[in-house]
Formats: sequence, C-alpha cells, structure tokens
Amino acid sequence: MELRKIGSSIWNFVVRYKLYHLVFWFCYHYFWWAVTSGSATDAMNNIFFSNYTIKFASYVLLQALGVYVNLYYLIPRFLKPGKYPVYITLFLSTILLVSFGITGGYFLNAHVTGILFETLFYVKPEEYIQLWKSGPLSSTVASMTLAMSIKLTKNWIAAEQHRTNVEKEKLETELKFLRSQLNPHFLFNTINSIFVLIHKNQDLASDSLAKFSELLRYQLYHCNEPMITLAKEVEYLENFIELETLRHDTQNLDLQVHLNKTGMGSYGIAPFLLIPFVENAFKHISHFKNQRNWINVGFELKENTLHFSVTNSRTMLQVATEPIKNSGIGLANVERRLELRYPNKHFLEIKQEDQMYSMKLKVQLETIDQMQVKIA
Repeated sequence: MELRKIGSSIWNFVVRYKLYHLVFWFCYHYFWWAVTSGSATDAMNNIFFSNYTIKFASYVLLQALGVYVNLYYLIPRFLKPGKYPVYITLFLSTILLVSFGITGGYFLNAHVTGILFETLFYVKPEEYIQLWKSGPLSSTVASMTLAMSIKLTKNWIAAEQHRTNVEKEKLETELKFLRSQLNPHFLFNTINSIFVLIHKNQDLASDSLAKFSELLRYQLYHCNEPMITLAKEVEYLENFIELETLRHDTQNLDLQVHLNKTGMGSYGIAPFLLIPFVENAFKHISHFKNQRNWINVGFELKENTLHFSVTNSRTMLQVATEPIKNSGIGLANVERRLELRYPNKHFLEIKQEDQMYSMKLKVQLETIDQMQVKIA
C-alpha cells in the first residue's frame, strides 16, 4: 500500500512538470542514432557506454528547451497577425542559439573525456562550422519543425472540436429560444396589450405594433446567424423591454434602463445572449401593492469589454414559493453558451438575496471581421 502511494506521488510529479516529455525526446534522438548506426544495440551503447554521452545529452536537453520556448512562449505571444516578422526572427534566433549550444556540447564532450576533438568527431576544431551545419543545425531544425507541426495540428483539432460544439449548442439554443419566446402566452398577452392601446392611444399602439413586428422578424431571421452586430442586439433589447412594460402595471413599476451605446461601432456578439437576463427580471419581479417594484438594466461598452447588469426586486414569498428556474432559453443555457463562445473571456456573477436578484456580466467582444474569420 505504501509503495502504491509512493508510485502515485512520483507519477503525479512527473505529470505535473511534464517530465515524460524528456522520455519522448530521448526516444526521438535514440531512434535517429539507431538509424544512423544501423543497430539499436550499438546506439544504446554509444549513449551510455561510450565517450559520446555528453554530446547526446546536449541534443536531448537543448533541443527540448528550444522546442518549449517556441511552443509555450513564442507561438502564444507572437504567432498572430501583425507580429509574424517578430515571430520568424525570434524562431530563427532560437534555432541558431540551440544549434550553437549543441556544438558547444561537442567541445565539452572532448574536454571532459580528455580525447582530442578530431579523434572523437573526425573534424578539426577550426572546422566546427562544417560540423555545425551537418549535425546540430539540421537536427535542431528538424526537431523544432516536428514539434511545431504536432502543436499546430493539436490546436487545429481542438479548434475544430470547439467549433463543432459551438454549432451544436447554437442549434439547440435556437430551438429552445423559439419554443420559449414565440409561445402563445407571450404572443397573446402582447397582442392583447396592443389591442387595448388601440382604443386608448392609437399612436402608441401603432408604435408598439411596429416594435412587435421587429421583435418577431429579429427572432425568426437573425437567430440563424452565428453572430450579429452589437447594435442589433441592443435594438432588440430595447424593443423587448418596451413590449414587456405593456404587460405590467407601470404605475407601480420603477424601470430604469441605462443603455450607453457609445463605442459599439463594428463589434459583434452572439445573438440572444442578453435577453434571458432581462426576461428573468420581468418574470420574477416582486408584486408589492404598497411600494414600488423595480428593475434596473445597465449596458456599457468600455473598449472591447461589454459591461451588462440587471437587478430586480423580489419578495420573501417568491423566494420561498417561486424559485428561479432555468425555463425557456434559461440561465444555465446562457452560462453554457458563454463557456463555449467566450472561453476565458467572460465573467458572470449572479446573486439571489432576500429582496433582490442581481446579475453582472462582462464579455470581451471581437469585431465582426474577427468573428467572421473564425467562423470561416
């Protein structure tokens, strides 16, 4: 049992610090040595039981170091539009540094063993450039190119899987949204409210009918798009709020909407990402008779980050008897969409208190051009 714990601890340490990568690089270089010498046994003897151990170690360690500098530092920071020249320069510099370091390993090998350089490697010391070209340089280029190809292929597979998940989630969301939002209850209540307005205020009824028409058109056509302009989403949000107010007692409702449209420009957003939070506020608002019920909606774009908040009043009775459910498109569904469409680029905070329900959302948006490139 104790040995099992020790073995588990060692394995966790190896996995945590990715020491198994050293095994890969050892096998990689051993394979080429075996091919070159024509014998797997001779290659193993040359590594551990000859005067070339330091030379072999310099290949394994320095090339592994160069590969990881490229994979985990250069590629994430510089392999992007606008920085390609910088990346190529740093990538080539890394190859040169690693290959010259390996060449130094040849000299160190000769010094430690006490054997003449020319005797060990059949090349005079002053002809090290020829040695560098034929061995360290070509081998370093090959290993770094191989590792880079594996990394980019892995990233491509992950990106394709992510896109597949997003498309699947999008289809499911569209169906849930249409089933929940275009339901008879919502339609009949809104139409009935507009019908009542026709006898009271024909101008207001006409405006409401136009907004209702825009709402339906937006739901039917724009939900099929993977992304929309932020301006369209905000316009839909405004129409939705105005129609919802028709269905509530506005004399006892304090509705505060602060939509700062400054800077929306060419930014895009996934459709119907904001509506569920507003819908939830209207659905679960308090129903005080002797005091004001309230809903506050805030929207602001700072640089490329959207700041969106919704708070509403609610009663203790609602807390006990009407727990907030993930009905319709649902809050859980929105959280899932955020995880898929904006991984590591969003922050969502939801709080339920005795007399208030609040949510805050921050999302890093991209321009429409950037999103279209990813979709393509």
